Amino acid sequence: MSAPELEPARTIVVLAKEPLPGRAKTRLQAQFSPEQAAALARAALEDTLAAVAAVPDVDRVLVLDGVPGDWVPEGFTVVPQIEGGLDRRLAGAFSRVAEGHEGPILLVGMDTPQLGSPASGVDLAAVDFRRADAVIGMAEDGGFWAIGLPRGSHEFYESVFAGVPMSLETTGAVQLSRLQDFALRVRSLPVLRDVDLPDDARAVARAAPGSRFAAAWADATGEALPAAVGDDR
Repeated sequence: MSAPELEPARTIVVLAKEPLPGRAKTRLQAQFSPEQAAALARAALEDTLAAVAAVPDVDRVLVLDGVPGDWVPEGFTVVPQIEGGLDRRLAGAFSRVAEGHEGPILLVGMDTPQLGSPASGVDLAAVDFRRADAVIGMAEDGGFWAIGLPRGSHEFYESVFAGVPMSLETTGAVQLSRLQDFALRVRSLPVLRDVDLPDDARAVARAAPGSRFAAAWADATGEALPAAVGDDR
C-alpha cells in the first residue's frame, strides 16, 4: 500500500532583520564586535534563504525589518515587517502573505543557519499539511524556529499570536497550547538550536561545517572547525 501523497507548504516565509552592525545579533556582542556579529547574522540569513530557495514549487517571501541587500537571492518577494512586538510581527507576516498566496504557509526565522544541512533532520520540501492543520518547530531554548498555518484571515492570525510571550523558555509551549486552543491538528518538526548567544553560534557552526555561517564563525574566531558534523556540548 503506497503512502498518501503529502500536501506541502505552498509558501515559505523567512522573517528576518537586515544584518546591520549594532542591530543584528546584538547578544553575540558579548564576544564579538558589532561588525562581526553582523557578519554572523548575514551568514545565518544567507544560509536560511539558500535553504528555502532550494525548495521546489513554492512561493518564497522575505518579510524584512530593514532594507534588502545583495544577499537576497532571486525568486524572493520582499515585503516589510509591521511595527510592534514579535507576536504582532508574526501575525502581520502571515496576514500579508495570505492576501496574495494560496494554500498553507510555513514561516521560519533567520536564527537556524543549519537548516540546509542534512544534520538538521529537516526537509522543508516535505513539511506535510495534509495530516495536520499546523506545524511547529521547537527550539532548544524553549522558543520556536518555525511555524506553519493554513491560509486564513487577519483576525485568525492575530488570535493565534496575540499575547503569546516571546523570547522566554515557555514561548514554544504557550504557542503550541494556543494552536491547540483552536482545535488545530499540530505536527511537530525537529527541535533545532537557535543562534542567540556565542555558545549557540559555536555549536551551530560545528553542526554545519560547510555553511556560510561556519565560515563566518571561523573568520571571526580563527577557530578551525572539524569536518565531521557534531555538537561539542
